[in-house]
Amino acid sequence: MTQKFDVVVVGAGAAGLFCASLAGQRGLKVLLLDHSEKVAEKIRISGGGRCNFTNRDTTPANFLSENPHFCRSALSRYTPQDFIALLQRHQIPFHEKHKGQLFCDRSAEDVINLLLAECAAGGVTRWQPCSIKSITSLQQTGASSYQIESDRGLIEAPQVVVATGGLSIPKIGATDFGYRIAKQFGLRLVEPRAGLVPLTFDGETWTPYAQLSGLALPVLIETGAPDATPKQRKKAAVFAEDLLFTHRGLSGPAVLQISSFWREGQPVRINLAPGVDLPTLLRRAKASSKKLIANELAALVPSRLADAWVSRDAAWQKPINDATDKALTALADRLQDWQLIPTGTEGYKKAEVTLGGIDTRDLSSQTMESKQPGLYFIGEVVDVTGWLGGYNFQWAWASAHACATALADRQQDDVT
Repeated sequence: MTQKFDVVVVGAGAAGLFCASLAGQRGLKVLLLDHSEKVAEKIRISGGGRCNFTNRDTTPANFLSENPHFCRSALSRYTPQDFIALLQRHQIPFHEKHKGQLFCDRSAEDVINLLLAECAAGGVTRWQPCSIKSITSLQQTGASSYQIESDRGLIEAPQVVVATGGLSIPKIGATDFGYRIAKQFGLRLVEPRAGLVPLTFDGETWTPYAQLSGLALPVLIETGAPDATPKQRKKAAVFAEDLLFTHRGLSGPAVLQISSFWREGQPVRINLAPGVDLPTLLRRAKASSKKLIANELAALVPSRLADAWVSRDAAWQKPINDATDKALTALADRLQDWQLIPTGTEGYKKAEVTLGGIDTRDLSSQTMESKQPGLYFIGEVVDVTGWLGGYNFQWAWASAHACATALADRQQDDVT
């Protein structure tokens, strides 16, 4: 027997749960299904288990897309303040860490329980685990409808929402389902790639720095070639965040941020001593100190970094008063404009998000409906990717809200 619903939402992550709850509360009969047993695993592990659920300072400029203006409509109609108000209604305590990033005081489970409670308030039916075998478009008396073959039987609904996320973190259930459905219905894709992900380097390049694994420090990081013009450098992505050395390369917020802008073969440039006039300080030390250069440098950067850095050149392995001005200038330049070319990234297994996805040219920015009538895409599966810091969750909430509003409006139009 075929079970009928007004809307089927595929994917019980942040966007899917929120969209289902809003649509249900607007009077629609909603089925939410997911192939995993647990809901919202990405919420559960985010923010160190406390879920960086939004960013107070969200703007369209905090997102990457082939069409950077696409996200503007949804973000303007459901803001961080709207989601904050929802948390407050559920009496969930939270705090701001820095740069507008908001986290739960207790646990990410608070956000998951909020979403489940909102779904319950909307009378949402949930099937988990439930796998989809096929989605077929039907035409009945001029109206579009969809038949879904699942391992719990046949489902029919006039509207289907795909909220299945991207390819990042496959161990918690990420698949390419959303992309396959888009292709099935002739929609275009922007090639997916790993985003917010650590960068890796070949062994020979990285051997001198592998000993620094675990060391973290604040840096300025940017993309761009060494011969970039001032105008080109002005347009380059630049982030002031913490960097973390690993055995295989670089991680930490600074690197995760820049990874979304980095392309294969492109260098990254790192200032390991930002906010410091390093050449002047080294020249002053030369005039007044007999300490080793490494010891003087350790007052400006972490001592492990200072020791590793001076070991790269014999001209830096001496008392600072014996060093030439040329050697000290070169040392300062290397530290404050370290240029290196990653060999790759840690891939989807370590990526926090997936860049690319459903091409926004085939979606409505107002409703998230695709060119295939009645088929919607929301959240990470769409070619809209936020910076690190709560922006991707805000896109999930905003795109889900835009979609749910459109679902309810369309249902009302069909009734009248």
